[in-house]
Amino acid sequence: MNNSKEILLKAQKEGYAVPAFNCHNLETIQVIVEMANEMRSPVIIAGTPGTFDYAGRDYIQAIVEVASKKYNIPIVLHLDHHTDIDSIEESLELGTKSVMIDASHRSYDDNVKIVKEVVEMAHKHGATVEAELGMLGGQEDDLIVDEKDSKYTNPAQAVDFVKKTGIDSLAVAIGTAHGLYKEEPKLDFERLAEIRKVVDIPLVLHGASGVPEEQVRKAISLGITKVNIATELKIPFSDNLRKYLVEHPEANDPRKYMSDAKKAMSEVVKSKILMCMSENRY
Repeated sequence: MNNSKEILLKAQKEGYAVPAFNCHNLETIQVIVEMANEMRSPVIIAGTPGTFDYAGRDYIQAIVEVASKKYNIPIVLHLDHHTDIDSIEESLELGTKSVMIDASHRSYDDNVKIVKEVVEMAHKHGATVEAELGMLGGQEDDLIVDEKDSKYTNPAQAVDFVKKTGIDSLAVAIGTAHGLYKEEPKLDFERLAEIRKVVDIPLVLHGASGVPEEQVRKAISLGITKVNIATELKIPFSDNLRKYLVEHPEANDPRKYMSDAKKAMSEVVKSKILMCMSENRY
């Protein structure tokens, strides 16, 4: 099982981003890794606390471990937006090698303190740590951030944050949000360029579902090396599953009613790999 350090540094050096797709169960993990393998792209399988509560940390860990052995591409299991240190430690002991500790809703000093504690714990397990400075609007699991309360990342503070915490990658708040957008987002590329000038570790873009491809590509050109996709995967999966069940009310075999949903989701995975320019990198 890989951590994210080498694949993100390679992406940073070569000017592309590694897609991080949120998973929920066996089927969604299969779709992600099968398409990534077909396109020879590195891939990060991300799970929120809600996903791990639903599917089980050991189950998710085991499924991704099987995928890692089956396919000759870098596959990373990543804890996305985790806030509970005990659950992070549980995953680290199971063998997870990539962690995002999200204390961005806390005060700056508390954010630094919590992140530093997780970095020290994770590095002992050979795992990499991502943290967030500034807050994204929208909803991630049960954490809801009102758009007016979302804060952008301050470049000077980012330098201090990286130095004090020892994190391996930094999620920046530049105008994206979790969920889908009511209107086209306006990303603060000037702020991103400033952060890139003063911070040398890989930068992460959260809330990329619904952001136009040209804006994501521009963000990548300015230093983003990991792009998170969640909502845009869930919608085609659920839409096609619903459509099949409505059209086939007698259906009772998940091997059949899941097929169209998986196919629809795979097309989105393919488009996002192309958007990130991560195809044929391994």
